[in-house]
Amino acid sequence: MKTNLQVKNIRQIIPIIFIIVLFSISIMAIVSELKKDSIESVWLYLQNIPRGHKINALAMTILGYGLMTGYDWLGFAHIRQKLSAWKIGFTAFISYAVGNTVGFSVFSGTAIRYHYYGLWGVSNIKIAELVVFTHLTFWLGLLSIGGTVSLIDPLTLPSVLKLPFDSIHPIGYIFLSLVIIYFILSVTLKHPIPFKDEEITFPKPIISIGTIIVAGLDWGLAAGVLYSLLPINHSMSYIGFFGIYIIALTAGLISNVPGGLGVFETVILYLRPESISSSDTLGGLIAYRIIYFFIPLIVALALIGIQALKNKNS
Repeated sequence: MKTNLQVKNIRQIIPIIFIIVLFSISIMAIVSELKKDSIESVWLYLQNIPRGHKINALAMTILGYGLMTGYDWLGFAHIRQKLSAWKIGFTAFISYAVGNTVGFSVFSGTAIRYHYYGLWGVSNIKIAELVVFTHLTFWLGLLSIGGTVSLIDPLTLPSVLKLPFDSIHPIGYIFLSLVIIYFILSVTLKHPIPFKDEEITFPKPIISIGTIIVAGLDWGLAAGVLYSLLPINHSMSYIGFFGIYIIALTAGLISNVPGGLGVFETVILYLRPESISSSDTLGGLIAYRIIYFFIPLIVALALIGIQALKNKNS
């Protein structure tokens, strides 16, 4: 019994150790890149980002988080559950704003959905279906958009990575092959697939296509936020940069580091055009974190507080 408990504790600790090690390696990589410049140059670039670029980034952030609520709206159509658009938008925004910044969105975003949707009369079973839907379609969108961009403008990978291929072209084929397999399964499998304590029911193809469109617009805007904060307008096309962004986003998600912090930045630094200094890149990344992550988080926390007061007084 004691041995089983020790094994269980070790299994719980290993992922945490992995995240800490990965985060530490990312920070060391960032520090190594910054040896070429200085912290002062990072701060100088951050201060000198044109006001118009910051306003554009903020506007795209607002539009992007509005689009993210589309995942939950499509999810409610999938589970055939009715709830007011305001309540869906409110809950979805808070879950994404908190999950994107804090990380572990599987737990943080899920807990928020269970709390608010449950408060508004949605059963736990329906919420579970919705959660499975949002996670499944998130990866469907990532594979679809990432695969398409990889084929349109395949990014050349730096030789320092020592990968068996020179560009992300093969990754694009792999991603799109998985998407095709998904659609084949969604058409042929009519019964739910048991998965741990839940069941996966494939959404109708029209709903899946809708999530891909939402994902494309969502990540297109997210990449646009960072693109507008970096001095790469003349050194790399937006589509070319979008490929870098998708790779960095995927690495951050796989790492499980909260918000992909450090991992996302490391990938951007290594894949950036040589014409951009590491200090300018890091300055843009800091501005991106503030505008795209921390401002929505502050708004979400304020909304949580306001809603808590309303519930208390009602």
